Amino acid sequence: VIRTAKALGYQTVAVYSEADAQAAHVAAADEAVLIGPSAVSESYLLIEKVLAAAKLTGAQAIHPGYGFLSENSQFANACEEAGIEFIGPPSPAIELMGSKRLSKIAMIKAKVPCIMGYEGAEQSLEVLVQEATKIGFPIMVKASAGGGGRGMRLVLEKSELESQIKTARSEAENAFGSGELILEKAVIKPRHIEIQVFADKHGNAVYLGERDCSIQRRHQKVVEEAPSPFVSETLRQKMGEAAVQAAKACNYVGAGTVEFLVDAEQNFYFLEMNTRLQVEHPVTELITGTDLVEWQLNVAAGEKLPLTQEQVSLKGHAIEVRLYAEDPANQFLPQTGPIHTWLPAQGDGVRIDSGIAAGINTGQIVSPFYDPMLAKIIAYGSNREEARRKLIQAVKNSTLFGVTVNSNFLCEVLKHPSFISGAATTAFIAEDFGDSPTLSIQKPGSLPCSLAAVISYLKQGPQKTNTLGLSGWSNTGHSAWPYKLKSNDDEWNLSLLEQTTENKIQRFVITIEGVDTELGIVNISDDTVVYQHQGVRQKCQFQLADGQIFIRVDTAYYAFEDCTQSSGTNQETVGSGQITASMDGAIIEVLAKEGDRVEKGQTLVILEAMKMEHPLKSDVNGTIESVTVTQGHQVKLRQLLVTVLADEESE
Repeated sequence: VIRTAKALGYQTVAVYSEADAQAAHVAAADEAVLIGPSAVSESYLLIEKVLAAAKLTGAQAIHPGYGFLSENSQFANACEEAGIEFIGPPSPAIELMGSKRLSKIAMIKAKVPCIMGYEGAEQSLEVLVQEATKIGFPIMVKASAGGGGRGMRLVLEKSELESQIKTARSEAENAFGSGELILEKAVIKPRHIEIQVFADKHGNAVYLGERDCSIQRRHQKVVEEAPSPFVSETLRQKMGEAAVQAAKACNYVGAGTVEFLVDAEQNFYFLEMNTRLQVEHPVTELITGTDLVEWQLNVAAGEKLPLTQEQVSLKGHAIEVRLYAEDPANQFLPQTGPIHTWLPAQGDGVRIDSGIAAGINTGQIVSPFYDPMLAKIIAYGSNREEARRKLIQAVKNSTLFGVTVNSNFLCEVLKHPSFISGAATTAFIAEDFGDSPTLSIQKPGSLPCSLAAVISYLKQGPQKTNTLGLSGWSNTGHSAWPYKLKSNDDEWNLSLLEQTTENKIQRFVITIEGVDTELGIVNISDDTVVYQHQGVRQKCQFQLADGQIFIRVDTAYYAFEDCTQSSGTNQETVGSGQITASMDGAIIEVLAKEGDRVEKGQTLVILEAMKMEHPLKSDVNGTIESVTVTQGHQVKLRQLLVTVLADEESE
């Protein structure tokens, strides 16, 4: 947004919280104003603070971005009352489409196809259960004010209904301040297709093709592409016209996205309308040759749309993936921590929109306060297969050391036969991709362990003293150096023997559990090692930081700790009864007290972080010995919350 505004000759002002003082958007803007503490409720969600920053700097317009106040009708109203142009639709359109319940009623009236369900005003548990039974299972419970999968639950049978309604309502109240729900008959294995619409202040409206966003986890998008491999020209026109009809029904202005579910027979149903610029808008820009932020700014300034519907054309193919600070091997748990290095890929047809600054040792931190998306990696090609290949390379060549990210998972999705064939639906991750090794914890193999040992040896030097003895020591020639490496809960005792140097290649034999791995080191710099393994020369990027050795082998990341001189480690064991915070966050509910009897798997504490609720469960049968937190506490990663005294049989 800032880049486009500057290109059009506008001066820009960024607002930021304390957590975002070093954020990329702050550095990019001409001016910046601190508007409060890290918590969104004390900064980004406070309308008066944003408007005060605009008044302080003399700003004439506000672009609300993707989240926070971008779909808040009160904010749009407040801007209008303050004489500031809100770069988005009028507040009545935001208010209507911000409610899944009211927007669905309006779409039914506008004859836009909708899914059978309940969107009534009566919200008691009894009525919702009664209406769900009438609709029939499976059913979707959705937060009326929600988005991004929060406050949304798929219910397969009646026995699950009440608990899922309560959970969805609680999550919705915490995330959106409203527990209002709607119910819809679940469309099984649909496509998630959305139409980009644009309208000006002169009554003109167009659609700019579709985006296929079917590959999702937790109802949040993983891959977005345009055009959809599933959509025919006829279906595109029908959906596009329905989307324009939806926009005109609420007197829309600016950029908007009308989302549809499409079944196998190409029947489509209104899902919701996002009254802002979408995260995935770059794929539309690439295939239409447009800058949608430029359109937004010009429309807000009163100009007409630059293209008519007949002038809109689609060329080529674009695919986007979202780089998240999350661990796919641990149920996509969001991650917090430092970013030591971020080096985005470059190349023809590659575009990277990043919320973090590129460089090495930038001192950036992924905090628990905001969404864990770090960057969008996009590739454009003359056809879908070319775009797919380019995107895989772009993900592989974008390096991030520090916090755990989902790069390996993304590459494997893009390589999957269902994705290659264009057949992936919203069930893809759970069904087609469910057995992927990226979704379970994998013990590092001999190659990454060997590389970590060699890097430590060459960059940090062999250990001068150790208590493990020198395996194979001799007073002539080279000696084997013992190493102890740790990665997560795995440890390896290995030995490293430097052999002769041939043709300027240093040769090493690394022995792990009696198995030898031979490596030839061609060259090593401060961040890259060029090595030979099994007759093939390859590159491995690495970084030494925080006492760890970070390396990337192909698309997989590893972090090792050199524990060679450590006398021992203090590890938590499975079933320890020590219930710790899975990440930095806030405690929103404590469900246990001292003396309670609990069973293994029982939820004891609910932690809120990165806009999601995370239940923390007992890992043993036993009795609560201590509870060290209460509702509202901010906690740190691995902080002890509850201690359970395990029964003898569960130890």
